[in-house]
Amino acid sequence: MFKLWRTPPTAIVIFAIVGQLILGGCSPETTSTKPAVDVVPATSLKVAEAKVADTKKAEKPYVSWPMWGGTPGRNMVNLTETGMPDKWDVEKNVNLKWKAKLGSQSYGNPVIASGKILVGTNNQLERNPAIKGDKGVVMCFNESDGKFLWQVVHDKLEVGRVNDWPEQGICSCPVIEGDRFYYVSNRAEVVCADLNAFQDGENDGPFKDEKYTSKIDGDILWKFDMMEEVDAFPHNLATCSPVVGGDLIFVNTSNGVDEGHVDLPSSDAPSFIALNKKTGELVWEDDSPGENVLHGQWSSPAFGSLGGVEQVVFAGGDGWVYSFKPDNGDLLWKFDCNPKDSKWELGRGDRNNIIATPVLYQDHVYIAVGQDPEHGEGIGHLYSINPVGKSGDITAVKGARVWHYGNKEYYRTVSTVAINNGLLYASDLSGFFYCLDLKSGALQWKHDLLAAVWGSPTVIDGKVYLGDEEGKVVVLKEGRKKELIAENDVFNSVYTTPVAANGVLYLANRTTLYALEKK
Repeated sequence: MFKLWRTPPTAIVIFAIVGQLILGGCSPETTSTKPAVDVVPATSLKVAEAKVADTKKAEKPYVSWPMWGGTPGRNMVNLTETGMPDKWDVEKNVNLKWKAKLGSQSYGNPVIASGKILVGTNNQLERNPAIKGDKGVVMCFNESDGKFLWQVVHDKLEVGRVNDWPEQGICSCPVIEGDRFYYVSNRAEVVCADLNAFQDGENDGPFKDEKYTSKIDGDILWKFDMMEEVDAFPHNLATCSPVVGGDLIFVNTSNGVDEGHVDLPSSDAPSFIALNKKTGELVWEDDSPGENVLHGQWSSPAFGSLGGVEQVVFAGGDGWVYSFKPDNGDLLWKFDCNPKDSKWELGRGDRNNIIATPVLYQDHVYIAVGQDPEHGEGIGHLYSINPVGKSGDITAVKGARVWHYGNKEYYRTVSTVAINNGLLYASDLSGFFYCLDLKSGALQWKHDLLAAVWGSPTVIDGKVYLGDEEGKVVVLKEGRKKELIAENDVFNSVYTTPVAANGVLYLANRTTLYALEKK
């Protein structure tokens, strides 16, 4: 029996080394006219050299979190950060480093690189007073102090909620690579933009027609309009968080049904595309779900090597997982994540599409099914898949399905799993938090958050974090025995997943980005 919970309006679901030690020298204004010969005792030099050595030894390398999941394999685990806070009070400034205001609804997960943080939100805050009304926004903040730097703003689609649901902003989580970042706008555009925006005084191209060009606006380098170029018809919103592999960027087009939830207006449109990351040109496309798209397509792809074979893995709107050769889009394998006798019935049926992101880990793929949260709870399925040495439809191939956890044990989900130390952590929309044995899928423990969960569990510093719709973030100790450490309140719905970089834990609720640091 499922728990009942109230659903809000529909919303569908990060490399630089900084800090250079400068030794010796002084500015022209302070340079002495006296000859700098033997003016420092040798003992002082030795002390100074020792201090420099100690500084270099203590200095930690800069760490980024440049994309959804941190790495192209999308495993929600951070193995570098330590000393993370597990308890905080954002009202009393306990373990709070800084906070920054976002829009009124924020679903885009924070990413961190080159001293900057990017977050998807809407325009309710109106950072630029000259830009009014409902818009899709990616905001950029200074990592060290949370200072607002600039934003990229996108107008809403004129057709309205069928393709671009009001007030949802930008749900895509950007991927940062060097001085560029890539994301999908609310207008179903794949966008490449300059991480320095217009603050460098240049309008870099080839795209030169930005509508908003002030110092606090974003500089778009190129964009690919999926509705215009490949005839995609996003249902409610385009939300994919792209992944980069080599010179290509891979994107789910969000092609889906019309407002009546029955007809598929663009059944011939591709559901998955690969673009040249430097130019934005289409390299290949695939329409694998084709006319079998059940509803919408809001998942994000993963990229990596399985059994020594490089591949990009896409979760389709028909409930199948597909794997392609990255260079040309040839199908490697596919797997049906629903029972063959399941039936699609919007909100009530037992066949599901996929909103969660596939996780590639040690030659396996881990994925769970679900539906748009607006359509409520229901039976779900979580799989461990081994595609190594197999091709084509591997659903019934011996050894492909390693284990399955679901039916009445596990419900629909929009969440991605986290894997570490032989354990898999998962959550479902009904608000249950699971720890499973990675090899067998056997349940180790289960925790009830008593509220719906849209974000994903993440492992950081030996702890597992998970936020919920009621604005709570639960922290449990990593391991086979359930050990609750804390439950922290951030006083507004958490639809995102906590991330960490350089000693700081970042967490966004609907309206605020928090930087949490253990003091």
